[in-house]
Amino acid sequence: MYAIIRSGGHQYRAEVGKTVDVEKLPFDVNQSIEISDVLLVGDDDNTVIGRPYVEGASVKATVVDQFRGEKIIVFHYRQRNNLRKTNGHRQYYTRLRIDDISVK
Repeated sequence: MYAIIRSGGHQYRAEVGKTVDVEKLPFDVNQSIEISDVLLVGDDDNTVIGRPYVEGASVKATVVDQFRGEKIIVFHYRQRNNLRKTNGHRQYYTRLRIDDISVK
């Protein structure tokens, strides 16, 4: 069984036992959370598509880690204007372990 969840403006495929890296959520490590923004729930035979969310569906997850991603270099350049500017960015992420997917 799998579910498509929405977190931080992005959509992620969640399967029981797998980990998902989402944008930073304000929870502590080893804290259990419940995500109710479930857009789709499916298994081998059946698929339920929400409009926009699946009624009564939820995904239970545990926060495994809070971390920062790799540095991304942002380079601005303007031809013939002597403009060269370098910036960097590191995004904060939360790693979730999916514990249960339930549909009522």
